[in-house]
Amino acid sequence: MFSKILIANRGEIAVRIIKTCRRMGIATVQVYSEADAGSLAVEMADEAVLIGPAPAAQSYLLADKIVEAVRQTGAQAVHPGFGFLSENAGFARRLRDEGIAFIGPNPEAIDAMGDKITSKKFAAEAGVSTVPGHMGLIDTPEEAVRIAAGIGYPVMIKASAGGGGKGIRVAHSDADMAEGFAAVKAEAMAAFGDDRVFLEKFIVDPRHIEIQVLGDKHGNVVHLFERECSIQRRNQKVIEEAPSPLLDEATRMAMGAQAVALAQAVNYDSAGTVEFVAGQDKSFYFLEMNTRLQVEHPVTELITGVDLVEQMIRSAWGDHLAFKQSDLSINGWAIESRIYAEDPYRGFLPSIGRLVRYEQPEEGPHEDGYTVRNDSGVREGDEISMFYDPMIAKLCAWAPTRDEALNGMARALEDTHLAGLGHNVPFLAAVMDQPRFRSGNIATSYIKDEFPDGFHGLAPSERQTHILIAAAVAMNEIAAEQSGDPSDRTDWTVLIDRAPHGVSLSYDEDEALLLAFTAGGHARLTDIDWRPGLPQFRATLDGEPFTAEVARVADGFSIRHRAARARVRVLTPRLAELYARLPEKQAADTSKLVLSPMPGLVVAIPVSVGQEVKTGETVAIIEAMKMQNILKAERDGVVKAVSAKAGDPVAADDVLVEFG
Repeated sequence: MFSKILIANRGEIAVRIIKTCRRMGIATVQVYSEADAGSLAVEMADEAVLIGPAPAAQSYLLADKIVEAVRQTGAQAVHPGFGFLSENAGFARRLRDEGIAFIGPNPEAIDAMGDKITSKKFAAEAGVSTVPGHMGLIDTPEEAVRIAAGIGYPVMIKASAGGGGKGIRVAHSDADMAEGFAAVKAEAMAAFGDDRVFLEKFIVDPRHIEIQVLGDKHGNVVHLFERECSIQRRNQKVIEEAPSPLLDEATRMAMGAQAVALAQAVNYDSAGTVEFVAGQDKSFYFLEMNTRLQVEHPVTELITGVDLVEQMIRSAWGDHLAFKQSDLSINGWAIESRIYAEDPYRGFLPSIGRLVRYEQPEEGPHEDGYTVRNDSGVREGDEISMFYDPMIAKLCAWAPTRDEALNGMARALEDTHLAGLGHNVPFLAAVMDQPRFRSGNIATSYIKDEFPDGFHGLAPSERQTHILIAAAVAMNEIAAEQSGDPSDRTDWTVLIDRAPHGVSLSYDEDEALLLAFTAGGHARLTDIDWRPGLPQFRATLDGEPFTAEVARVADGFSIRHRAARARVRVLTPRLAELYARLPEKQAADTSKLVLSPMPGLVVAIPVSVGQEVKTGETVAIIEAMKMQNILKAERDGVVKAVSAKAGDPVAADDVLVEFG
């Protein structure tokens, strides 16, 4: 077996690879950019080599730098993780020529299947059903518009070398096509150094289901069943699960057999994923093959017990697969939630900055029957950089059934506390609680369907209202006791935002806090775990444990339980009456301002002072996390001032353009 492996990646996948290498007794070399010098992966690896400045094009995408680091450290093999050079056949070929093992498929398989255009042609020739589209390269927006008219809108514009949701747009009209074509080419060049683009028909109400395959260098290929990846936003997967709630056994076996046949046809010899677009009627079409490890591979590992990173390493070494298809089976259900540094309350825009607090759920089995796994590449105090993907962690929950896994994920999300930047944990919690998601009736349009006006949190359910009240009064009591000024009052009015809720308090012989609600009903609060200053309030309400995120504010508490967030005040009934008379604070008028929705770099401000602008015209383009965000005028107006120029760094809410 290899004695030393170099990891040509960063973040959580680098940490993930290091963990398997440690278990296998293999030394690791971590390459890093200047931005990642203090990263967890660098800390964990046996050796680390600086390969360049922060931009990926000057570090992680430079094959010369990777090869030089291999020579410098004496590593025998390179694991590319995902993204960066992981699907670059030229890189794999160069390593082979240099006598360095590539922990991934052979270059010929990458050539055949890694390029989305070539793979579709190959699949069509092999008799695999594919989504209608234009597989040839397209050079101009005019040509794209003409081809789209033949295919029929809606049409997907996709970067040939794309991945991770980058370089994809859906066009519903000629205008969308012209604008989206240029944006996809620009994103593809920036992210992958390859601006080739192709088109395919966008199937309405589809599901995204993929099959994990695994091959060795001796012609053996198996599949490890499917993953459902339909919960997506901006074509980026957000929540994945294995198995899929859509498939029956016959469909599962048919998809698996097709994926294996395709892999065998190109002599595939590592971990890879064959992706399908599936109809609600269980029809399916080959979409593409990812010739690398997938971000969402942990859910497959949790239901099969197979370490895919280990199998990739063993295959690269030349080992035979240690199991046959008949040895593999599905055990239980697993869910993965991608925790991102993005603000769901601001249209999911990137929210870079420092992780001031990062408390993670305890990994391993929990009393309620679920198991937690958390793949993360950052620690409390780390900086989330604008140069890379904004992922903080991949939080996974496993349980014997889907409902139990969903309940476990919801609890694990409750036990995750982040501060210092925006994050999508409340949104992920909202999805876990939604009846439609619970039913398994999902599609790639799910987020757009269920949150058409964006995410603004959810109103508290009756149980959550009781949780907010119970947490607030308990914290009020504890804080008063510790300050030496208990009121001994039993009757309170709790304002949740501005809505009053009467409650009476008492204690039983076990010192449990008993609550009687004026609106009706009782609750018993036990196992309280909180003291002033702690950001999480843990307790059990009527026998069910919960965790709420809490913070002291001027006249009360800010409390979030899952997707319900509120300002909660514990007041005497008389003080509550006075609060009700206070006028609500009016928000400042920003209707004439175009504000930067996120921290990033200005790509362009295509307007000037005095220019008349019509509704829908582009007024600014901001780049962050490798994505270009186009800001458009929301009404007609004349530009009064322009406050930024191309190349300027901007913070969230910085004024870019002002209208008169």
